[in-house]
Amino acid sequence: MRIFEPHAHMFSRVTDDYERMALSGIRVVLEPAFWLGQNRTSVGTFIDYFDTLIGWERFRSEQNGIWHLSTMGLNPREANDDRVNDAVLEVLPRYLEKDGVVGVGEIGLDDQTAKEEKFFLAQLELARVHDLPVLVHTPHRDKKRGFERCIDLIRDAGFPMERVLLDHGNEETIRVTRDLGCVSGFSIYPNTKMDPPRMVRLVQEYGVEGIVINGACDWGVSDPLSVPKTVLRLEGAGISDADIERLVWRNPIDFFAQSGRIDETALLQRPRQDRAETFDGNSMLRGQDPATA
Repeated sequence: MRIFEPHAHMFSRVTDDYERMALSGIRVVLEPAFWLGQNRTSVGTFIDYFDTLIGWERFRSEQNGIWHLSTMGLNPREANDDRVNDAVLEVLPRYLEKDGVVGVGEIGLDDQTAKEEKFFLAQLELARVHDLPVLVHTPHRDKKRGFERCIDLIRDAGFPMERVLLDHGNEETIRVTRDLGCVSGFSIYPNTKMDPPRMVRLVQEYGVEGIVINGACDWGVSDPLSVPKTVLRLEGAGISDADIERLVWRNPIDFFAQSGRIDETALLQRPRQDRAETFDGNSMLRGQDPATA
């Protein structure tokens, strides 16, 4: 089963995770820009981070046989930080034109403040200008209200729902998003958000149309193999191979292909892996022999 992992923060993961993901059927990983666990204090740290997503992380992923794509944005948590918020929006446009950047995100709401709403709307406008879809982070607390507020803001901005992925959903929010025309994202986590058995039940009730699943792995307690593990549960529950493929391959490709920057024919092939290659003079091997690594 080919898998497109549409939300994984690989910047926070070790190289062995990439290898295990490739062995588990993951062909493509999309890495949204996000919060690093503590707030950054200057725009320069964002520039370095954005450069890493489209540089070293892409190299590291492809050296392990996985294509790497990104979305770029100011996350809602740091949208509240006046040390960086305006400055990040000034540099974002140049990253939204980079190869491999297929959307704006993660953007959205966290604490559901007025300042978060201001920068959410500003980034919806950037997405419109750069003709890109958006990946929307929804709050971990008071989730249903957060979903409804995100939807209201998107509607007020006149941004097309078919270019919106509302992520981190659950059984309650699917009832809110089902008929909107957006894509509903579900993050499979070890102890919070969704888990594989709950996701199986949701697919049995609602089908797979307009739904994507992801691991959303990062620096916290999370699992980069959440999607392959959910695939096994879906197969065991009798969900058809065609429906599973739509859920974990076709749906995320169709959504992010709205960027005009995805070549599915290329994604069907593994990236060329040459451990002797370097990025900016550096390799993954840390002095090991490329012939044996």
